[in-house]
Amino acid sequence: MNLKEEINNSVECLKAGKLLLYPTDTIWGIGCDATSSKSIQRIYKLKGRNENKGMIVLLDSTEKLERYIKKVPPIAYDLILNAKSPLTIVYPGAKNLAKNIIAHDGTIAIRIVKDEFCSDIIRKFDKPLVSTSANYSNQPTATIFDQIDDGIIKGVDHVVSVFQDRVKSIKSSTIIKLEDDGTFLTIRK
Repeated sequence: MNLKEEINNSVECLKAGKLLLYPTDTIWGIGCDATSSKSIQRIYKLKGRNENKGMIVLLDSTEKLERYIKKVPPIAYDLILNAKSPLTIVYPGAKNLAKNIIAHDGTIAIRIVKDEFCSDIIRKFDKPLVSTSANYSNQPTATIFDQIDDGIIKGVDHVVSVFQDRVKSIKSSTIIKLEDDGTFLTIRK
C-alpha cells in the first residue's frame, strides 16, 4: 500500500470512530478521534489503563490550538516554535474535546506534530488525534513496531502498514505544564 492510500485508509478509520495503530513523531501509538468519548473509552479498555491517567492529543498546526483551548498563553507559541524535539504542552481550559480525555482539573496535553505522515492524517481528518503508547498499561513502551504486543495489534481496527521497519532515535516527548499566566513547569524531559 502506498503512502497516500495509507493516509486515506487511516482517515476513514478515524471518521468511522475506530482505533488506529500508527507511527507518531515519537513512537508507535494507538489513536482515535479525540472528540469521540466512545473511541477513547475503547483505548482505555484495550490498554487496561486507569481513566485518571490522561492521554496526549495531536494537532498538525498551532492555528488549531484555539479550537481546543479556551485561552492559549502567548508563550506557548514561542515554546513550540523553539522546541528542538517533540514537545507536549499541558494547557488549562480544554474545550471541544471528549470529556474522558480532559483531566479532572480541565487540562489537556497537546503536541503539535512535525512528522509529515501524522500531519497529513490530522489535516485530512480535520480533528485532533489521540496518541497513547502502543502497549498495555504498566508494560514497557514498544519503541519499534516489532515490539508491539499481538493483543494490542488485534485490539485495534486498522494497523498502518507503512514505516513498520523504520527505526529512529526513539524518545518520548518533553512535557511542560503551562499556566494561564504564562509560567510553566517541566513534567518530563
